[in-house]
Amino acid sequence: MRPIIEFCNSNMALGTDTIMKKLEENPDYDVIEYGCLGNCGECYTSPYAMVNGEIIVANTPDELYEQIITAIQAPDDDYAWVDDFNMPSE
Repeated sequence: MRPIIEFCNSNMALGTDTIMKKLEENPDYDVIEYGCLGNCGECYTSPYAMVNGEIIVANTPDELYEQIITAIQAPDDDYAWVDDFNMPSE
């Protein structure tokens, strides 16, 4: 499943516009910009994005980018049972 990364247009002034453009270059990501993500408290104070429905907040745009990449690369715990199921028995 391709990761979905969502950005709030109102948060672009905090530097998320450059992060969004950088992530859009990767065809394996679905990057979406909305007028509002309904997280106004964070929107005006910190760079943030949503990755697969989870809010990620950072102090700087570069830190946000790193946190987004980490979230994308983290295993999805909802499907961890698949790995256990496919493990050969000893």
